[in-house]
Amino acid sequence: MSDQDREAREAREALERVQRDTDTLGSSALARMGRRAGEHFGAKDAIGAGEDGGTDPIELWGRRIGRALSLVGVVILALWLLVQLRIL
Repeated sequence: MSDQDREAREAREALERVQRDTDTLGSSALARMGRRAGEHFGAKDAIGAGEDGGTDPIELWGRRIGRALSLVGVVILALWLLVQLRIL
C-alpha cells in the first residue's frame, strides 16, 4: 500500500468521524428518531432498490401500506392491552 493510498484512507476516515460527530451534536436524538421514522414509513429504503437502480411503484406503495397497517395494528394491540390491564 502506497503512502498516498494510506493518506487517502486516513483522510476518508477522519471525514467520516467528523460527519458522525456533527450529526450527533448537531441535532437532538428526538429529531433524528423522528426523521428516521418518517423515512421508514415513507419507504425511502425502497427507492432505487430495483435490479437496475430503478424504483418499482408497486413495491414502494406496498411497503408504505404494509408499514402503515403494522403501525395501526401496534396501536390497537397497545390499547387492547391497556384495557385488559384495566388502565383505560
